[in-house]
Amino acid sequence: MNRKQKKALKLFLWILALTLAVYIAGPPLYWQLTEGFAAVRRHASPSSCPPCPCDCSLQPLLSLPDELSNNSIIDCMRQDPEVSEEMQKGFLDLLTEEVKLKEAEALEKQRRAEMALLEAKKVASQYQKEADKCNSGMETCEEARERAEETLEDQRKITALWELRARQRGWSPQ
Repeated sequence: MNRKQKKALKLFLWILALTLAVYIAGPPLYWQLTEGFAAVRRHASPSSCPPCPCDCSLQPLLSLPDELSNNSIIDCMRQDPEVSEEMQKGFLDLLTEEVKLKEAEALEKQRRAEMALLEAKKVASQYQKEADKCNSGMETCEEARERAEETLEDQRKITALWELRARQRGWSPQ
């Protein structure tokens, strides 16, 4: 390899390494920067209510709808006792409804599983009946084959006896 080819190879490897680094590290950096700028814009805009200390015991256990997921709205509502009480009622209603939906879903899944189990039992019973018929037929065939072998052996003995008698009386096979 001459000197120009070595320089070209090094340049190519540097460009390849830089491209891989941008490809791997670029998207996470992009998203962090956009989130940082969004956070700066949020802090720069005046809020309708001052920041409140969070009371995590009132945070919902299950997911809230999108319109209630904004923490600043929830914090502002907590300062007003009437709104807070309404939110608690709404939250309890949402929880109750979600529990009922989960229960109905679980019951439906259980019903489907029971139906599938019954269907599987029916199919297994049918296969067992077919297998029993097959086994019975095989036993019958095996018994018939054994009887046929015994009859054939008896016939061979009788044939050998008749052939022996015929030879004694002068018969010869041609």
